[in-house]
Amino acid sequence: MTSIAIVGAGPQLGLAIARTFGSQGYDVALIARNRGNLDALVAKLTGEGITAAAFPADVLDRDALTRALKDAAAQFGSIDVLEYSPVDRRDTLRTTPSETEPTHVQHGIELQLYGAIAATEAVLPAMRETGAGTLLFTTGARSIDPQPPTADIDAAAAALRNWAVNLHKELDGTGIQAAHVGIGATIGTPTFYGQPRVTPEQIAPLYWELHTTHRDKAERIFRA
Repeated sequence: MTSIAIVGAGPQLGLAIARTFGSQGYDVALIARNRGNLDALVAKLTGEGITAAAFPADVLDRDALTRALKDAAAQFGSIDVLEYSPVDRRDTLRTTPSETEPTHVQHGIELQLYGAIAATEAVLPAMRETGAGTLLFTTGARSIDPQPPTADIDAAAAALRNWAVNLHKELDGTGIQAAHVGIGATIGTPTFYGQPRVTPEQIAPLYWELHTTHRDKAERIFRA
């Protein structure tokens, strides 16, 4: 069996990635905070002939996230692909670099970097045992090209990008792929700071390529 765990699964990019892998015969584990939202996604995928299951967990709760991934591995036999893309849904004022305080960045670091590390710790040992697997981490492209209005978010995203690219270097030659996906567009919503709008279906193939034909790549940047 082959399976993918999508952490931060939602109705746009998460669903598109699930469909991309599910259409290739992968079982899909969906992880996010809201059980009702996850159940709705599972129902959609099941209706399309894709095997999927919900594993509710908040990525800020490291123990719950680890349990969810372990439960998914137990149900599907293994986690062959991990995709990590939690969304920061806080209604807070974004800060410029000169306005940024440590507390402004802390939540983003907890959500993006520390959550990614915890998720990786939960699945990487089994991948090392088999000598195969894929770890994919998603940020906005401002992790590479930061902009003053979102300095706090960009700093946290850059930390995740740095760690993911470094993980790729460490795992090179082991049979395990690690890569970062940077998205330079707004997905399915009005434009944000001038970014173009795209559909999640335009982006999802990048994840399949990194898992299959582009395993030597540490990073892919999607620009509309």
